[in-house]
Amino acid sequence: MNVLILGSGAREHALAWACAKSPLIGNLFVAPGNPGCATVAQTVPLSLADSAKVIAFCRAESIDLVVVGPEGPLVSGLADDLAAAGISCFGPTREAAKLEGSKGYAKDFCRDFGIPTGAYRRFREPSEAKAHIRSLGVPIVVKADGLAAGKGVVVANTLEEAEGAVDTFLSVGAAIVVEEFHEGEEVSFFALCDGVTAIPFASAQDHKRVGDGDTGPNTGGMGAYSPPPLMTPELTQRVMREVIAPTLRGMNERGSPFRGVLFAGLMIDVHGLKVIEFNVRFGDPEAEVILPRLKDDLLPLLVSCVNGTLSGDPPRFYSDAALVVVMAARGYPGEPVRGSRINGIEDAEAAPGVVVFHGGTREVDGAIFADGGRVLAVTGLGSNVAEAQRRAYGAVDRIKWPGGFFRRDIGWRAIGRESE
Repeated sequence: MNVLILGSGAREHALAWACAKSPLIGNLFVAPGNPGCATVAQTVPLSLADSAKVIAFCRAESIDLVVVGPEGPLVSGLADDLAAAGISCFGPTREAAKLEGSKGYAKDFCRDFGIPTGAYRRFREPSEAKAHIRSLGVPIVVKADGLAAGKGVVVANTLEEAEGAVDTFLSVGAAIVVEEFHEGEEVSFFALCDGVTAIPFASAQDHKRVGDGDTGPNTGGMGAYSPPPLMTPELTQRVMREVIAPTLRGMNERGSPFRGVLFAGLMIDVHGLKVIEFNVRFGDPEAEVILPRLKDDLLPLLVSCVNGTLSGDPPRFYSDAALVVVMAARGYPGEPVRGSRINGIEDAEAAPGVVVFHGGTREVDGAIFADGGRVLAVTGLGSNVAEAQRRAYGAVDRIKWPGGFFRRDIGWRAIGRESE
């Protein structure tokens, strides 16, 4: 099979890395890709916003499957354009991608189809939102309605912080969601879907806050680990029954069958589980811990989702744990400082049980430079989360990059459980 993966981050590097191992793979392309992707595939300078050029490339290279990495092109309808051109695409249609494209749509969807989620209200007027927030008090959650690259959520502990989020989000978008705050643990749960059938894929826990101790602003994710110790087989089946199955049923009732990977962001506490948000693609950095654990061939699973031929058997994963540490450029999650040189990546990759995925990097004359916010994702594999963490941080310490930073406590909750 000739495969084209669309995107340029560490998630796309992980997808290419996994697809490259398939005995079914023919020519493998990533567009636009990055220097890490170029080690396992051919990179192509295509704009994801230009459907006509993507389609022309697919025809010229006899592409059998397109895998869309990021959410933006899906929300914009790239999967629809490819389908209309007769090209197979792993990823939902524009209508199905509304589950991620609009937080308000997702909350209303949960309400309409009996999917557990927190109490909420949608607002377009700042004064109404602020009055509602003052009536409820803090802590409270304020969300931008549209896509925000993982930075559109503020968990406000003061009224000033909440009202500031209202002003910020409404200044750049048309609507916001104000949602009740929940204590508990967040889990990223992934299910593969072919429009009718869904099977559990894997789960992970990520670290959204920029600083150690879960402090500072939200980011796209500073690290993750898989599998989460709290995701028992019983809880997995409950998520499939209470969240994934009604979501598939609801999308079918609305005439928008969901095909692709459904990523449910869950809050789990002593009272049960609630959906925080839906995403319609593999997570980043979750992909960088889930895909290295996958024992089965990824490519047939993706094809089955597209063709409507998923079986009821979940894919097999290695029992090993995986943990990824994201190395980010100084300034992130604000404006990152670009252009600093990174040394020691090959040394890090030489460590046992380690894979280094590239995110925001560029190559100049064989040297690697930072060219984004989240720049590298260093994954360690081990018999448990503690060993995976040791390997990941051991590899991070081999990388010489004064212009970067990272958290030192990725996996702290799981390691605490393992030591009990």
